[in-house]
Amino acid sequence: MSPSPPNPTLLHADVQNLYSDHHGWLVNWLRRRLRDTDNAADLAQDTFLYVLGKPEQVTHLREPRAWLSTIAKGLLIDRFRRHKVEQAYLQALAHLPEQQMPAPEERLILLETLTRIDALLDGLKPNVRTAFLLSRLEGLGYQTIAERLGVSLSSVEKYMATAIRHCFLMRQAL
Repeated sequence: MSPSPPNPTLLHADVQNLYSDHHGWLVNWLRRRLRDTDNAADLAQDTFLYVLGKPEQVTHLREPRAWLSTIAKGLLIDRFRRHKVEQAYLQALAHLPEQQMPAPEERLILLETLTRIDALLDGLKPNVRTAFLLSRLEGLGYQTIAERLGVSLSSVEKYMATAIRHCFLMRQAL
């Protein structure tokens, strides 16, 4: 006989208790790190939105503050990564002639795509990531990449194989 599914009402109560017991602490914890009350409140809200998607994990928490801070740190890293990608994209757009500028909807789609690609490549070692980006985005050949990175051609070939395999595995996971 399989165990019965958790009672949604009890899960909701657990999340509600977690929120009421730790929301103020989380906002203060984030405010000390971010030095910005508004961003701290936003990130705390995002953290609890994430928690709402995982109510079954709340029931068995031994260290709720450690769990919440881990979630918040991950969301903060995602936010910084997105901001970095957004700034690079806006900088690239600034160099485009007016007639080549994409429409606002296209810009948003492109930015979201770039953010997803950045997250996908995040697990790669720096040289592997750089080689992959130089090849795919700048169209450089392996020999040129090897010279630019100061490594052998066979290293670049290995980097590219690693990057392509990583992308394939990440895509399969989606």
